Amino acid sequence: MALTGRTALLAALGSLPVAVLAPSWTGMLAVNAPLSLAILCDYALAAPVRTLQFTRSGDTTVRLGEAAEVQLTVTNSSRRRLRAHLRDAWPPSSWPIGTQASSRHTLTIPAGERRRLTTLLRPTRRGDHRVERVTVRSFGPLGLAARQGNHEVPWTIRVLPPFTSRKHLPSRLARLRELDGRTSVLTRGEGTEFDSLRAYVPGDDTRSIDWRATARQSAVAVRTWRPERDRHILVVLDTGRTSAGRVGDVPRLDAALDAALLLTALATRAGDRVDLLAYDRRIRAQVQGRSAGEVLPAMVNALAPVEPALVETDARGLSAAVLANAPRRSLIVLLTGLDAAPVEEGLLPVLRRLTQRHTVLVASVADPHIEQMAEARGTVDAIYEAAAGAQAQARRLRTSEQLQRHGAVVVDATPDNLAPALADAYLALKGAGRL
Repeated sequence: MALTGRTALLAALGSLPVAVLAPSWTGMLAVNAPLSLAILCDYALAAPVRTLQFTRSGDTTVRLGEAAEVQLTVTNSSRRRLRAHLRDAWPPSSWPIGTQASSRHTLTIPAGERRRLTTLLRPTRRGDHRVERVTVRSFGPLGLAARQGNHEVPWTIRVLPPFTSRKHLPSRLARLRELDGRTSVLTRGEGTEFDSLRAYVPGDDTRSIDWRATARQSAVAVRTWRPERDRHILVVLDTGRTSAGRVGDVPRLDAALDAALLLTALATRAGDRVDLLAYDRRIRAQVQGRSAGEVLPAMVNALAPVEPALVETDARGLSAAVLANAPRRSLIVLLTGLDAAPVEEGLLPVLRRLTQRHTVLVASVADPHIEQMAEARGTVDAIYEAAAGAQAQARRLRTSEQLQRHGAVVVDATPDNLAPALADAYLALKGAGRL
């Protein structure tokens, strides 16, 4: 039984004159006995909670930052009218702070009827958001007492990554078409796959002249090239402890994930095959062998529930998993941190095994605050901050140079610039015929 504020108010109003005019146990009993009887009658007349029936419907997936609707149908199978307050208990991250009131509903359902309630969600974190419990408080006709109970009504919404970097896709696709020779701009000497023959124009590289074709016709013919197609790309996400650090408002893992999605969208348009591996000390997510139209949705769905693990990444295990998933020469895109200790003790000893068989591109999320610190001037504190920022930048640059000496291509950019920078590095490798 749950008592309402109305009950407390009536008890206070009834006790006040008794306390002033006739303060005695008899007076208190004269006030509280009828009130207690009214409470019991009101409780007895309230619609039962246990007999209520619930069904759910609505959205099962939503992109981070967008709204989702989940419907809850409540059926009153009793013979009494239901007057109730209902709370649909979703996790706090299902709404922005201060807007959780959308999960509370007031409803009235006549006997034998049903009502549909809609809960509007706007999740603030990606991953699986699960709801199980629905709490109902059924009031009597006088509003003095209520029955309260819980029902298990499970439902799950998968919050997908927002893929904010897709705004960079059109410009990178234009550059890809330029590399492929599908625009009016002809690029000479890029790529290693023969595309077509065309007439020689002054300024063309004489090494591109096809002498056999020239002998068969009256004009000089030159070969045009295009970047290789059907190359294998393995995107590897380091989900260890370094990926949990926050840069700005998002974890490093989320920025790396967004860059991986842009690279996947671009590479599939270029005719390459893309696989995914998320690893720290075990495989957290994997996408393999999907067609060009399936790989991006599969990757988004696989990465949605992945969270950073607060453990040191097993570099040897990661290297073994990469070699097992890339049996022939591939482009290995490793999204990890450039912290000196994890790289020098973990990645560098195994990097040579990867670069001997594959082209390795290491991408990392840089902290823009360090750059701001390095540029600070004007006060003593600012000078110390500038020195610390410059030292951090020097360590990061030294780590990057070590990776490059071991044969890796390094991309180090802030969260907003990492995705387009990684796409540019991929296009540069493709244009140079290094895939």
